[in-house]
Amino acid sequence: MTTTERADATATNGRNGGADPSYTAADIQVLEGLEAVRRRPGMYIGSTDSRGLHHLIYEIVDNAIDEAMAGFCDTITIEIEADGHIAVTDNGRGIPVDKHEKTGLSAVETVLTVLHAGGKFGGGGYKVSGGLHGVGASVVNALSEELEVEVRQKGALWRQTYENGVATSKLAKQGKVPKDESGTVIRFLPNAEIFETLDYDYDTLSSRFREMAYLTKGIRIRFIDCRAEPVPKEMSYFFDSGVEAFVRHINRDKGTLHPDPIYVLEDRDGVMVEIALQYNGTYGEVVNSFANCIKTPDGGTHLTGFRSALTSVLNDHARKSKILKENDANLSGDDVREGLSAVVSVKIGEPQFEGQTKTRLGNPEVKGIVQSVFASKLGQALEENPQIARKILDKALTASRAREAARKARDLVQRKGVLEGSTLPGKLSDCSERDPELSEIYLVEGDSAGGSAKGGRDRRTQAILPLRGKIINVEKARLDKMLAHEEIRTIITALGTGFGEDYDASKLRYHKVIIMTDADVDGAHIRTLLLTFFYRFMPQLIEDGYLFIAQPPLYSATRGKNVNWLYTEADYEKFMAEHDGERFNFQRYKGLGEMNPEQLWETTMDPENRSLLQVQVHDAEVANDLFTRLMGDEVAPRRAFIMNNALQATIDA
Repeated sequence: MTTTERADATATNGRNGGADPSYTAADIQVLEGLEAVRRRPGMYIGSTDSRGLHHLIYEIVDNAIDEAMAGFCDTITIEIEADGHIAVTDNGRGIPVDKHEKTGLSAVETVLTVLHAGGKFGGGGYKVSGGLHGVGASVVNALSEELEVEVRQKGALWRQTYENGVATSKLAKQGKVPKDESGTVIRFLPNAEIFETLDYDYDTLSSRFREMAYLTKGIRIRFIDCRAEPVPKEMSYFFDSGVEAFVRHINRDKGTLHPDPIYVLEDRDGVMVEIALQYNGTYGEVVNSFANCIKTPDGGTHLTGFRSALTSVLNDHARKSKILKENDANLSGDDVREGLSAVVSVKIGEPQFEGQTKTRLGNPEVKGIVQSVFASKLGQALEENPQIARKILDKALTASRAREAARKARDLVQRKGVLEGSTLPGKLSDCSERDPELSEIYLVEGDSAGGSAKGGRDRRTQAILPLRGKIINVEKARLDKMLAHEEIRTIITALGTGFGEDYDASKLRYHKVIIMTDADVDGAHIRTLLLTFFYRFMPQLIEDGYLFIAQPPLYSATRGKNVNWLYTEADYEKFMAEHDGERFNFQRYKGLGEMNPEQLWETTMDPENRSLLQVQVHDAEVANDLFTRLMGDEVAPRRAFIMNNALQATIDA
């Protein structure tokens, strides 16, 4: 705001320097109890979409995992009931039922209704805990239509019920149980008025529970989905070897360089460091980091310490063994992490997470501890296993040479990112709009479809980039080979952001990047190749919500001058059922080029009528695994996937 604007504002607000006599203490709201959670749920669980919905379950399960890490629980059962209720059962100590000194309520009611209350403060209840903030159970209660808690403790069964965070009964004994039986059951139904969806994703939850079992040796986690018909789905996870089994799971289809993961476990200065790593034949990096069994997708000090140690130790060993000569440059972090799969897990008494959703660890002391512990153990492992060390270093050296060969091509592509001169001769038909928020680009399969798209588009806001043939599969190609591919260079330059670590979201020229391919097998393959490229080299484009898939119609049903566009097989079957006995001229569109410009605009490009699918990543591990299986070097996993899913395919050959 300029000085003039400030003066005008003051004059407008009144003669008393902006004071408003009607603005009093009565205008200040104080939200009592859990009301703040219901008003602003995103502050506590991140969002009210499916991610927030799943986060409710994680909060309760995390509490049970805390009991397991403390040594009091070995079995956790999570059940999605047929009516949408969630029940989480553990055989831990059970929430205390006696009266809390400060609140005057039972400890059970205190935990479920008071923010920042729990056994995780002061060190008395838990030495190590994931639920740092003490808001998990109370937040779940606040955001649930119904919640009931059962506690088995000292031979008695206790029960209490709630609605929207408010107790509807007193904690009371409901009967007797064997004296050696203990634990807690929390059963809740999320509030449909708060959450955008109550549809739980089985695969997302199952993946998370499997991670928890890997990270907590000796814990058995059962997951039951009673929505499945005709019989419930059930999975049970138990891993004796913990994070070593986790790394083997990540690498199961990738062709490993050495048979067993390198494993590190040490407790130093109150921080338990557990790391497993194993190299494979791919060109990507998969490193999962955790703090107190909580996944930290944004990393943190533990991941920084791990990466620093990995780079320094491998360079030191390469120098000592004369693999790197005196005048050779050091291997970079990217070089030594190519083909790496690793799990970095720390357990610490007072973790400092960023935000309630705990996406990043901030404890500064953890970096040095992890770096020191891992450097010592990794150096020892390389000395004791020279053949493994040689394989790892050979791969890193090959990566280094390929990266240097790609540098010039990368620089060339990056420098031409503003579309100056003859960067894209005869390929990109740009739009006249220069505001990225109002601009979109169609990546179109083939020159024929590109011609129709150019003829039918809105030239002001829609750019067209025809792609010739199939782009290179980046899952099986090094960086230098990828950048040698003309179509990929064209895409990178057209978008203007750069790629990989150099990706700059502020330079994106279009806020809708739309993949538009034919509705046949080749079109599906091209779409998958493009998705692989964006996922591996421009993941932020997906995270920011700018990548879309166009949905052209599969059929037209024409009678006279009337045309009905049918976009899916389900649309076609429904139309046939509704017009049984009526005569229409049906056409099946396999290629976009079969439609003239007007038809392509009407069905697929007109913002008023079109249907776009937004590309999202709900579970990074599942997505990474899927791209590896479908697009990697190993044939067997791809064949198994095709065999398992062939009956669900809807694309004509």
